[in-house]
Formats: sequence, structure tokens, C-alpha cells
Amino acid sequence: MTALALTGFLGLSAALFGIGIFGILTRRNFILLLISIEIAMNAAILNFVYFAAFPTGASGLSGQSIAVVLVGFAATEVAVGLAIVLALNRVKGTINVARATELKQ
Repeated sequence: MTALALTGFLGLSAALFGIGIFGILTRRNFILLLISIEIAMNAAILNFVYFAAFPTGASGLSGQSIAVVLVGFAATEVAVGLAIVLALNRVKGTINVARATELKQ
């Protein structure tokens, strides 16, 4: 692995993470918020997989194992998030994040 490849992958990951954080902070639509969280998580997964390719004293599969766990966590997050979206849409008729606090009773 060269320094140029490291710079490219880290730049891509930083850009994805920045886009995800920007979306998390600015979106009011719950589905777009979930997509932004997924983009930020994919940036972290990209880092784990890329750094697993570097030879170290530890096992080379540790970063890939963490990435698989993170993919499972992302799938769980999407399932729970979509359940919240459906409940919010059923109760309030909208998927605006600001109205989500009104689900408390």
C-alpha cells in the first residue's frame, strides 16, 4: 500500500463522514436522517476494512470482523428506524423529526 492510496481512501472516508454528519445536523425528514447515519457508518466501515489490509503483528481479519459487526448494527438501526418512521407516520401523518417528540404519552 502506498501513501497515495492511503491518502485517497482516508480522503474518501473523511468526505463520506462529513456528508453524513452534515445530513444528520441539517435534515428534518426522518428517512433522510437515517440515510445520513448510514453514510457516516459506511465511512467508518471503509476505514476498518482499509486498515485491515495493512500488515501488522495482529491478525489481518480483525478490521474486517469489526466491519461485519458494524454492517449488522447498521441493518438493525435501519429496521428500528423504519419502525419509528411508520409509527410516526401513522400517528401524526408526517415524518418530520421535530414531531417525533410528540409520540411520548
